[in-house]
Amino acid sequence: MKHIGVDANGAIDEDDLDQLLAVHAGRVKLLAVTGGANVTGCQPDIHRLAVKAHAAGAQILVDCAQLAPHRAIDIGALADPAHLDYVALSAHKMYAPFGTGALIGRRDTFAQGEPEHRGGGTIEFVSRDAVDWADGPARDEAGTPNVVGAVALAAAIQALQGIGMDAIARHEAELTAFALQRLGQIDGLRLYGDPEPRNASQRLGVIPFNLAGVPHALVAAILGTEHAIGVRNGCFCAHPYLMHLLGIGAREAGQLRNELVAGDRRRMPGMVRVSFGLYNTTDDVERLAHALRHIACGDKLGDYVPDRATGDYTAVGWAPDLSRYFSLSEPRPMARIPLPGDIP
Repeated sequence: MKHIGVDANGAIDEDDLDQLLAVHAGRVKLLAVTGGANVTGCQPDIHRLAVKAHAAGAQILVDCAQLAPHRAIDIGALADPAHLDYVALSAHKMYAPFGTGALIGRRDTFAQGEPEHRGGGTIEFVSRDAVDWADGPARDEAGTPNVVGAVALAAAIQALQGIGMDAIARHEAELTAFALQRLGQIDGLRLYGDPEPRNASQRLGVIPFNLAGVPHALVAAILGTEHAIGVRNGCFCAHPYLMHLLGIGAREAGQLRNELVAGDRRRMPGMVRVSFGLYNTTDDVERLAHALRHIACGDKLGDYVPDRATGDYTAVGWAPDLSRYFSLSEPRPMARIPLPGDIP
């Protein structure tokens, strides 16, 4: 397996890809890329990459988990050199519950060999000497299917299509440009990925950052506890990518790994990440920028301590009054939740 290089912003280095494909042309089986990076929002031209892969005798798999809720995906026809051979997506990223997803691929590939998982529904006939496997997709879907999850995913896709993927893309690009402008004005805040607001339409609404002198886990804890702003922090299931963006070399990475193996995650490197959906507004961005300005100045309502085993920070000696917002014992009027149709 060969890894493709990325530039300082985390975008695929296509010159490096071209070199690798030229050196290994005819022997490359699969080019696997992300359709949209869940760390930086980088969005490569997947159809251009598909043309390059096919020219080298390879197929292409695109991880569309982060892309699917935000952009339309055209798999294309097999006769088109720009077609996508395989696409993977996750329902929970598309606002659907019940934990399912989809792997969409070439029928001629899935018709070969034996299924990875065997069980109910994968066979046509079994004798003492042989097994006749069912045709796809049944042969690759052993056991009881997640029917509720499949229905929820279909409903989510219909809702997204009803709003319009172009409208969603425009809305999120405007939010991303606005956020990059506001966050770029905060002293001590470093943005990762492409920080230019004018390029917002060419990326997804995923913005990672760090605040100088404040651990990423502490920033996330204060945002959640004091400002009711939910963010992710850490390495986002992309450790090598994060190490590259953070400039962490092999020696430092080894030291950090030793600490992790010893059960101490307090120095675990990472970033804070905000991600926009179709329901977010500029008011959300203003609230985030306001909170981060206070954190950058050292303003917080209480003390926080890190947990050695998890690296997470917890407020000590105080807690927000959650009863102001909800109660598990007493019914309260619910605030109206913005619906997809509210997006202009």
